[in-house]
Amino acid sequence: MRSLPEFLLVALVVTLTPGPATALILRVTARDGRRAAAGAIGGNSLGILVWAFLSALGISSLILASEIAYDVLRIGGAVILVVLGLRSLLHRDDGPVALRRGKYGWRSGFVTALANPKLAVFFVALFPQFLDPHAAVLPAALLMAGVIVCFDLLWFGTLTYAVHRAGTLLRPKVRAAMERITGGVMIALGVSVAVDQR
Repeated sequence: MRSLPEFLLVALVVTLTPGPATALILRVTARDGRRAAAGAIGGNSLGILVWAFLSALGISSLILASEIAYDVLRIGGAVILVVLGLRSLLHRDDGPVALRRGKYGWRSGFVTALANPKLAVFFVALFPQFLDPHAAVLPAALLMAGVIVCFDLLWFGTLTYAVHRAGTLLRPKVRAAMERITGGVMIALGVSVAVDQR
């Protein structure tokens, strides 16, 4: 890698910028608790590593070069975000949080990351700026993705703790309102992805 300090700064900014992953993790924390949120964080991190791997292999570039492939990914990602948002808006309490399965968080986090076309653009457009032209691409891409994942774990872990802590102090109606707000944000993000131009 070259320009390591600059990359770390960019990675930090990318991590702190709200997006589909942030809305998803807030939603899962408010609805299903810390265990499911930890799963969502892990699933999102795995999705980031997959995109880094695909980028190193050149598959991300092929997706961006193909209008049909990009549109399929974009519309698919938008549909997933809108469906998750609608579930939050229509959700009714179905029992104690402890009884809900943590596997849901892993699945939703992983699928949301894979269906996010912005990650394909991010890895193709940004990562090459920090690569040494004479270095092997795959190890460098995975190393940089690992840095992003570490920042994500710290940031999303902090968010999860704060939201869960606040949720235990708030009345059920307030927690339900938080879930509906995050659901509305996910729907808005889905619509934004759907209408976004290449």
